[in-house]
Amino acid sequence: MLDIIQLLPDSVANQIAAGEVIQRPASAVKELLENAIDSGANTINVILKDAGKTLIQVIDNGCGMSETDARMCFERHATSKIKNADDLFAIRTMGFRGEALASIAAIAQVELKTKRTEDELGVTIEMNGSKIESQAACSCPNGTNISIKNLFYNIPARRNFLKSNPVETRHILDEFQRVALAHPDLGFTLNHNGIDVFHLIPGTFKQRMVALFGNLYNERMVAVDENTTIIEIKGFVGKPEVAKKTRGEQYFFVNKRFIKDGYLNHAVQSAFQDLLPPGSYPSYFLFIDINPAKIDINIHPTKTEIKFEDERSVYAIVKASVKRALGQYSIMPSMDFDIDRSVNIPVITKDTVITQPSINLKPGYNPFNTEKENAPSSQQWRGESRQRIDPNWQKMYEGLDIKAIEKEAAGLDLQSSPNQQQAVVEWDEESIESSTHIFIQLFNKYIVTPVRSGLMVIDQQAAHERVLYDRYLQYLTKNQGLHQQQLFPQTIEFSAIDFALVTELEEEIRALGFDIKPFGKNTFVVHGVPSDIQAGEEKEMIEGLLEQYKSNESELKLDKRENLARSIAYNLAIKAGKPLSIKEMKHLTDELFACNAPTLAPNGKPVLMMINEEEFNKRFGK
Repeated sequence: MLDIIQLLPDSVANQIAAGEVIQRPASAVKELLENAIDSGANTINVILKDAGKTLIQVIDNGCGMSETDARMCFERHATSKIKNADDLFAIRTMGFRGEALASIAAIAQVELKTKRTEDELGVTIEMNGSKIESQAACSCPNGTNISIKNLFYNIPARRNFLKSNPVETRHILDEFQRVALAHPDLGFTLNHNGIDVFHLIPGTFKQRMVALFGNLYNERMVAVDENTTIIEIKGFVGKPEVAKKTRGEQYFFVNKRFIKDGYLNHAVQSAFQDLLPPGSYPSYFLFIDINPAKIDINIHPTKTEIKFEDERSVYAIVKASVKRALGQYSIMPSMDFDIDRSVNIPVITKDTVITQPSINLKPGYNPFNTEKENAPSSQQWRGESRQRIDPNWQKMYEGLDIKAIEKEAAGLDLQSSPNQQQAVVEWDEESIESSTHIFIQLFNKYIVTPVRSGLMVIDQQAAHERVLYDRYLQYLTKNQGLHQQQLFPQTIEFSAIDFALVTELEEEIRALGFDIKPFGKNTFVVHGVPSDIQAGEEKEMIEGLLEQYKSNESELKLDKRENLARSIAYNLAIKAGKPLSIKEMKHLTDELFACNAPTLAPNGKPVLMMINEEEFNKRFGK
């Protein structure tokens, strides 16, 4: 029998490795950014076309490479970061495996230009699917300029599985923000399809955070700063009142490397115990500095998961540090050094004579006695300096029909007869009192009403979500959302990622009833909103819609329309704890049973339950 085990060619092995390391354009951007940081660059420029599918170009002013290094960097497991196994436990660099460039070169067309400071000429290399097309000397600036063109061009199946350009752009922006946050001392720029998305100058971490997420984060965050013998932790956590419904801005960095750790996330969440409502998540930007020998970062291809040697101690320190920061925020008084000098506050010294105010009392005055001699005169009541009220003031209103004015103020039609007016009021009262249904609100959460088969209990929030979900899903299907125009349009500024999301969903958001238009960088103007939204809640509602959409997107596999319908229904639905009138309960019940599936909420949970006679008999032992 012939031997069947054989060594795979390097091109095939690299494509297999690329499936783990390079999952989408954002993965390639992350790897190139980390290489640029490891080169010692202080300025890094990223240029994208078509969400990285056509072009990803990263330019840095780092140390550059020699001709030999430029050729070797595309070989598998070729790296300058480590030399032996012991170096794995002292890693301070971003990369160390030597797999990224080999994987990228296997699935794209790559052009590399690089030059060291001490060299007169640099070198340019062109590769196509792991094969070198050309290598020559060239004139170029110090540093490295690498271009990745037509990613996954030789793996059509993988390219077809990529999402739309706006979705892939959001993933790239997410990776870019993580790297930029971890290195606030470096300058970064990001250009997509000829438009500058970010231009970040070196500064402090707080300045970088504000530059990425907006000026509001300057007031929303609380500083965390603890130094122990095990770890050093610094950064910011969001105040409880700005918590979100999704795990949005949650960033952990260990030795300047972004990580995902559910254990540490639980530590932060525990520190916010009793400070956040259920279903809310705090924002945090926390940096942990630890001895590299105490962690293992070589457990995942993307290096976003690490293992701590002493997890319990790290957990306790993170929780205590966040709790201490929140405690200081809650109890420390605010100090205002910008005192208004126009307010004169006298300084009291030991020689200051304080005069007690004198109060004149009238011993014989009885406020419950309406006799004239005890009642104070208008002159006494208003003071000597005020003018007395004209005793003939009623003559000013002679000729006016006071009763007609009162009726008009009550909104009644003066042209109709008294019998007609009385009929309207009596009909309205009879319609409520003669109703065959009795509606009772229980715990301000449930609507209870008797039916033929027993007692029906309706969850008011779930019921309203079902009603709104069906309504807005119909709007999205017919593309006919109704909206009310705003008298004063509102301008809403989004983060770069949220702006990309709104741009991606702009057509569907319009179908819901929002009249929005782009207005400059990361900004939309809202000219109209659905009629269900109350005035003054436009910005909060759109932000909540995006947060819920992102939450559904990460947890559920829904299409755009269903996700948006669920998101807006959740945000607009009446919440548990809101008292309802009898009319409101009856109207909600009628709307619920007009839906296609009145017994189930959009998330699949039950909307109502029935308690029949048999169950009552069991409870009473009959």
